Amino acid sequence: MKVAIAGAGAVGRSIARELLVNKHEVTLFERNAGHIDPDSVPEARWMLADACELSNLESAGLQSFDVMIAATGDDKANLVVSLLAKTEFAVNRVVARVNDPRNEWLFGEDWGVDVAVSTPRLLASLVEEAVSVGDLVRLMTFRQGQANLVELTLPPNTPLAGHPVRKLALPRDVALVAILRGGRVIVPERDDPIEGGDELVFIAPTEAEDALHESMQVAP
Repeated sequence: MKVAIAGAGAVGRSIARELLVNKHEVTLFERNAGHIDPDSVPEARWMLADACELSNLESAGLQSFDVMIAATGDDKANLVVSLLAKTEFAVNRVVARVNDPRNEWLFGEDWGVDVAVSTPRLLASLVEEAVSVGDLVRLMTFRQGQANLVELTLPPNTPLAGHPVRKLALPRDVALVAILRGGRVIVPERDDPIEGGDELVFIAPTEAEDALHESMQVAP
């Protein structure tokens, strides 16, 4: 997979290293010459260029990339990069970093963003996930807000204990994608039993979250 990353600061370089470990092809765009450090990520292709400039993206052949990651420390720049990647080059997947949570409402379909990653919100969600039992916690939003990754930790005395996955009365368009049990990650099968204390991870549209939460409070 070909991935372009706008912004070669600490965040951009860290993302690049992770992607390279997984055998992806990475190009880093950085407009500040002082931040160009090919030795820090030698396997990546480095470009001294402003990713907000259409001509620079054309020179890089962005239309051939699978993913654009807007990872600069400037929300305005990340929005411009996302919009250009999606509208001018039809990049299939655009991921954008949100630096200021107050700007999160902007990072959606209108600006070409498929997935917005807000570090403060993500950290807050992880804290909630760690301490909340019986409550639905939204971890991440996908595809212009049409679906969310949500988690619910069942209490030890849940009435769902002992029931197989197929008996869960899930709302329409909701999918159970993983069960976290102790140190295990279980890809759920129809006959797998639910246990008290399970962390259930779902993909669900926003409008179905209330119904999902309600369905997890009673036995099927």
